[in-house]
Amino acid sequence: MSLAQPDVTVVVGAYDAMPYLVACLDSVEAQTLDHARIEVIAVDDGSTDGTGEYLEEFAARTSLDVMVVRQDNSGGPGGPRNVGLGKATGRYVFFLDADDRLGPEALQRMVAMADRNGTDVVLGRVEGVNRKPPTSMWGRTLERTDVFSSNIKFTLSAQKLFRRAFLERHSMRFDESLWTGEDALFTMEAYLRADGVSVIADHTCYYLVGREDGKHVTKTGSHTLRFDSARALMTLIADMVPAGARRDALMVRPFLVTLLPQFGPRFLKDSEAIRQEKLALAKPLMDAYWTGEVAHRLRVHERLRLQLVASDRPDLLLEVLEFMRTRKTPQAVLEKRGRRVYFAYPHFRDRATGLPDSLYLAEPREAREVAGYREVGADQLLRRAVRKARRVLIPAA
Repeated sequence: MSLAQPDVTVVVGAYDAMPYLVACLDSVEAQTLDHARIEVIAVDDGSTDGTGEYLEEFAARTSLDVMVVRQDNSGGPGGPRNVGLGKATGRYVFFLDADDRLGPEALQRMVAMADRNGTDVVLGRVEGVNRKPPTSMWGRTLERTDVFSSNIKFTLSAQKLFRRAFLERHSMRFDESLWTGEDALFTMEAYLRADGVSVIADHTCYYLVGREDGKHVTKTGSHTLRFDSARALMTLIADMVPAGARRDALMVRPFLVTLLPQFGPRFLKDSEAIRQEKLALAKPLMDAYWTGEVAHRLRVHERLRLQLVASDRPDLLLEVLEFMRTRKTPQAVLEKRGRRVYFAYPHFRDRATGLPDSLYLAEPREAREVAGYREVGADQLLRRAVRKARRVLIPAA
């Protein structure tokens, strides 16, 4: 290892990563940041396809400072990342998946961003290669933000720049008991503890690569592992954020990204036993964390499905899913002179079900898609409030 402290340690956890590892390491070697300021710790997690041998070959020929660790398979990505983090000496650490690759200026831009703003976490714009990347958080570059003021809660992967002293101060490590979602837990905790987060939206820093063999950890594993992931993230949020609107804003993420897919098209194909198991796993999470504030932040079909899960109404849920499977567009019902839009999914205003109209009421961001919708502005709401106050305060003659 070099005597001078590197700016950034790149931790590469690799398991059977060939041939993608070649382009991954090439992208590190191509960084515009001076090689003397980069440290690479590559952890071969018990590979059987030549990954370990290629890592050693790369370390022997590159001008980068590379340490290769070879170990028995740990069973998940958290273990190798923890090993790399434990050996890191850089001011910052970046977790790079062996399937993916960096943009040439990624490390230089991210380190400069963190140094300029004193932020503990930096997100660099992600572009997908045969794989869909997150998009909602890349609207504009943010020198300093937080998890409540931006959409960064929808990118909880580990591929970000973290200030290492910050991670060590809070003894942060990946939860190795989780097969999937360990990065979401780690990153959400970092967001909540960080003294500022920066977002680079105007330059692609990371290429998320879709493997032709489909071997992505996030796409594998049983439904029980997904519930484990959702439970862990919800518990973390609840432990770190008091009950209220701010907590509910963060709870949208595990409900929408982790829990809801379990009650999507695949639920139609599940056996009755699996359906009942999913409902049983969801029940304590719905009881503890499903609130009206979370519900109103979702689109109608998302809110409706989760409410049917919370109400233990799989019969109605299956009918909603069958309707969605046909890709039919629900009728838009406009009322109050176009100021309210309801989407008539199955059982809308069916008195026998007892489902309230509010489940079907579109929030403005969704209602705007409907021709004829008239959005109520803040000035209109204020005038209504004033008129109502006058009626209360001024008695009729």
